[in-house]
Amino acid sequence: MRQRLVAANWKMHGDRAFARQLMGQLKTSLSALDKEAQVVIIPPAQLLADVSDLAKGSSIEVGAQNLAQWESGAFTGEISAEMLADVGARYALVGHSERRSLFAENDDVVAAKVARVLATEMKVIFCCGESLAQRESGSAQAVVDAQLAAGLREVSSGQWGKVIVAYEPVWAIGTGKTASPEDAQEIHAGIRVALKRLGAPEDDVPVIYGGSVKESNARELFAQPDVDGGLVGGASLDAQAFAAICRAV
Repeated sequence: MRQRLVAANWKMHGDRAFARQLMGQLKTSLSALDKEAQVVIIPPAQLLADVSDLAKGSSIEVGAQNLAQWESGAFTGEISAEMLADVGARYALVGHSERRSLFAENDDVVAAKVARVLATEMKVIFCCGESLAQRESGSAQAVVDAQLAAGLREVSSGQWGKVIVAYEPVWAIGTGKTASPEDAQEIHAGIRVALKRLGAPEDDVPVIYGGSVKESNARELFAQPDVDGGLVGGASLDAQAFAAICRAV
């Protein structure tokens, strides 16, 4: 059975007081959650150590929003995969559309970051998704397939157990718009076909949905046969809303 997973991407939000309050609420509200559904909190980098400590005694795990594509060196301001793992990160996001569009991360950078994550004990949450123009032109699946082929090209046969794919249609991120459950299922099923072409055990790789996931739509999205959970943005900053999404998986 594939891992069911809900990940909270806090993006550039929160301070230490916020982290203490939200993590305290989540540990209480998620204490009875089905242990087969993994919850991952992905805070800003300066909160990683705090959130990792706050997660102790619970089943919640912690992830990083970004990392350098290099192992070490004279790269002022960058943080390596090894550094992130050292402060408690067990997952790392790579390929998020905001990194691609706002910080000009191309396929080569994305592939290098995937390789750096997989060189550690961390798992990678690889993000892919199309723009509104690409969807309207009928090329959504082709765009996603190309991102998968380029970004996961360095994954070896023994590393697929450390890969999670997050389908996030760019037009649905932070807009309040959400792909219909049927549209999400269609792309997720296509992702499994693309993974098979890459040599992955496609039925074993978790594929989660992101893009304005909220309490009102989570259950229907997660009920689709190829949707294994969600990558949650804004709603993850509210303990009650995020806990409800986690329970829906």
